[in-house]
Amino acid sequence: MNNYETVFILTPVLSDIQVKEAVDKFRHIITDGGGQIVHEEDWGLKKLAYPIQKKSTAFYTMMEFEADGSLIAKLDTEFRRDERVIRFLVFKLDKHAVEYAIRRKNNLNSKKEAQA
Repeated sequence: MNNYETVFILTPVLSDIQVKEAVDKFRHIITDGGGQIVHEEDWGLKKLAYPIQKKSTAFYTMMEFEADGSLIAKLDTEFRRDERVIRFLVFKLDKHAVEYAIRRKNNLNSKKEAQA
């Protein structure tokens, strides 16, 4: 199994419930296809660097997961079919990117514990 990371951007006209449904859909595609979610971050509503489909903000979500390469084609197709998705990117993590992701997760966890 390979390590992958995906970031997808959802249209800002969605309600919080609709955003969660969209994220759940892609989470289930990964897990039902034999993948395993390693880490997930909801970055919330952010301003876009440039307008996309006449929209200047969007909901960002990042998922880090382990899966076989065959799942990526299916995930790519589902991203393209879903009208709620404005943009997406799926890429394979090399060993250095995996190490960096682990350090970043540890830093996020330590910051959350310090705030609590």
